[in-house]
Amino acid sequence: MAKLAPTEVALEACGGAHHWARRLAAMGHRVRLIPPQYVKPYVKRGKTDRADAEAICEAAARPSMRFVPTKTAERQGEIMVLRTRELLVRQRTQVVNALRGHATEFGLVVPLGVSRVEELLAKLASDPEVPDIAREVLALLGRQVEQIDQQLATIDARLLAMHKANEVSRRLARVPGVGPVTAISLALSVDPEQFESGRHLAAWLGLTPRAHSSGGKQRLGGISRAGNERLRQLLVVGATAVIRHASRPGARQASRWLTQLLARKPRKLAAVALANKTARIVWAMMARGAAYRAPSSAGAAT
Repeated sequence: MAKLAPTEVALEACGGAHHWARRLAAMGHRVRLIPPQYVKPYVKRGKTDRADAEAICEAAARPSMRFVPTKTAERQGEIMVLRTRELLVRQRTQVVNALRGHATEFGLVVPLGVSRVEELLAKLASDPEVPDIAREVLALLGRQVEQIDQQLATIDARLLAMHKANEVSRRLARVPGVGPVTAISLALSVDPEQFESGRHLAAWLGLTPRAHSSGGKQRLGGISRAGNERLRQLLVVGATAVIRHASRPGARQASRWLTQLLARKPRKLAAVALANKTARIVWAMMARGAAYRAPSSAGAAT
């Protein structure tokens, strides 16, 4: 490739693609990364290197094709912190579920939540009906949960420092339902220039209805759940927290739009709708470099 004249190179955005994109770009080539799901429709039949290469060429030639921006090594390192946190959270959930499941076999049950692990371990240690071998194994799981908690505390401190050092993340954190983790995740993972509008970002996150339209008849289903699953989860969880806070006695009155939505729709559906609206607000702030402006009472329903 170094001996070739500068040319356009199309690659699937798979493992190692960003590394090779940086290497090829350093040689003077123009690199385009295509999401694999956008290449697959052009594979005629079977899977061979020749068929895959032909499909990539066909996809790259489409005028409406969307491409993935090449990430720098520094940006990939920052995103790795987020991915590591997700892995640790999943591992902790698995260990806690295993600990609760084993304890249930001896009739020991505590309410849900990571904060209840110590209470469960104390019951296991004091219950004479629990065999010694089971007590030792369950104590081992308890120490593993403690170790993961310590690692998560280190990761969270790193993420907070990254959030404070990122001007975009600090602005996004002013949006209701967007905390430091969500803000830094959006700042690192979303390139506003890749989307024409906030609706396109919401669709990329899977927060828009799935379409089953044909013959001029429009049929919409549930949310598509396409795109970045972690970002969608963070936005929906943040929207759920906003709704829960707004329903508390003495809390500040929610916007008229949200109040009217909750009056006619279930809370979970309202949370998805609010997450969709938050995604549009986030795109507008990132694309225009604007700060968050709370809706006025007169325009809150729009």
